[in-house]
Amino acid sequence: MARGRPKKVRIEPENSSSRAFEAPLWAAADKLRGNMDAAEYKHVALGLIFLKYISDRFNERRNEIASDQTIPDVLRDELLEEKDSYTAESVFWVPEHARWEYLKENATSTKPTIGELIDTAMLSIENENPTLKGVLTKNYARPELDQTKLAEVVKLFSDLAFRDEHHGQDVLGRVYEYFLGQFAIAEGKRGGQYYTAGCVVRLLVAMIEPFKGRVYDPCCGSGGMFVQSEQFIEAHEGGRNDISIYGQESNATTWRLAKMNLAIRGIEANLGSKWADSFHEDMHPSIKADYVLANPPFNQSDWGQDKLQGDARWQFGTPPAGNANFGWVQHIYHHLAPHGIAGFVLANGSLSSQQSGEGEIRQRLIEKDVIDCIVALPGQLFSTTQIPVCLWFVARDKSNGIVKDKKLRDRRGDVLFIDARNMGTMKTRTLKKLTDEDVAFIADTYHAWREKNGQYEDVPGFAKSVKINDIAAKRFVLTPGMYVEQAAQEDDAEPFADKMARLTMTLKTQTERGDVLDLEIRSQLKKVGYGW
Repeated sequence: MARGRPKKVRIEPENSSSRAFEAPLWAAADKLRGNMDAAEYKHVALGLIFLKYISDRFNERRNEIASDQTIPDVLRDELLEEKDSYTAESVFWVPEHARWEYLKENATSTKPTIGELIDTAMLSIENENPTLKGVLTKNYARPELDQTKLAEVVKLFSDLAFRDEHHGQDVLGRVYEYFLGQFAIAEGKRGGQYYTAGCVVRLLVAMIEPFKGRVYDPCCGSGGMFVQSEQFIEAHEGGRNDISIYGQESNATTWRLAKMNLAIRGIEANLGSKWADSFHEDMHPSIKADYVLANPPFNQSDWGQDKLQGDARWQFGTPPAGNANFGWVQHIYHHLAPHGIAGFVLANGSLSSQQSGEGEIRQRLIEKDVIDCIVALPGQLFSTTQIPVCLWFVARDKSNGIVKDKKLRDRRGDVLFIDARNMGTMKTRTLKKLTDEDVAFIADTYHAWREKNGQYEDVPGFAKSVKINDIAAKRFVLTPGMYVEQAAQEDDAEPFADKMARLTMTLKTQTERGDVLDLEIRSQLKKVGYGW
């Protein structure tokens, strides 16, 4: 293993404060879903969770004002209904008939229906809070949504209590991410459009350490990369104001989810004025990011390559029409600042494909010396796809740089390969996750390799630093398994002659037993007229 490495990355363990009710809450809510499609129910549930949270936070602030003894009595009633009293504390203003208690009390209303009341509440909240304009779900009154069941969901969610030292943001955030994950499973492949396995996000963030500067995600989904970046900074005693967040999402409903997901945590982000395709309508054309974190769609085939011939982003070659993998790589590289670094997820085919010019593009990227590290991930990390995936880390300038006040070494001519395929723990029968220890060990190895005094050493069977000339000798293929040496097998200390004698005797015994079984099978077949 790498010796003399700097202090290990501190990966915050997953908070269990929400675990006591998130799974039972999902199970109960899922029963109410009935015949409703998961993609439809998702917006019903997540919209209500958002509404419940901002109403709770509003009430919390309201109680703070009511109990503040420094406020003169003659001013208290006025301040309780003054919008600035809330927005000044980053609390959304919730009009009276949009507050959760009012909706709960009128959940069984038939005229107007509870759905109509919720739609009106969402609209009034958007009107009072410009940052939420056009974001909230407002179709709870539609005929196909059973209003009786909707009322039951409202009553069920009334038991949610968002209380923690960060005004419920941590608990709500984890419930929100939990629900997004459950919907990803329920929706199958479609869920992969917006949900990235939490442990993969944590690994990307831990490796590139986005402490200060601009963070960009061109396919941000529900905003998970940004949430983890914020949590990482806070866990390491940084400040939210140290980073600026930019993102883009092409799916309208997912873009709205991202806006809500960030809003519930008080995270300010520029996700563009609308949802749009990063290839064809770049909402941040001039951004040069210090960090890029992304999980682009895997092997995207219908991405409109014919409309982007000669695009300035294709510095290393035009990506093939049938696969956008290297379109995403080059889009990300195009948006990197001079000393920027990117970490992103791609399908394993990107490491070795020679089809439709992909091999040539990969070769030019390697010869340009922008590939910093490649990590092969274990299978079964994603609930929505079985496609094997890897992590790419790309740097504009590998000659120097500073991350988290640590000097980086000159890495020109070197690429680090990490084979983490044997890591991870089964979370369910079909789903695996990287543990906090796995994430820390992988990130630690990368940091030791890239930092000036990291004292990195190759780890047989896990990590190897490789010269570009050696990669060229293997036709510029980037599959870690081709470079990481096999771990040495432990010597069992048994003399060779003794081992051969033991194994030969075992084989003789098993062969004799096989002969006996063979005769028995023939005998039984003969009794029923099929012997020979």
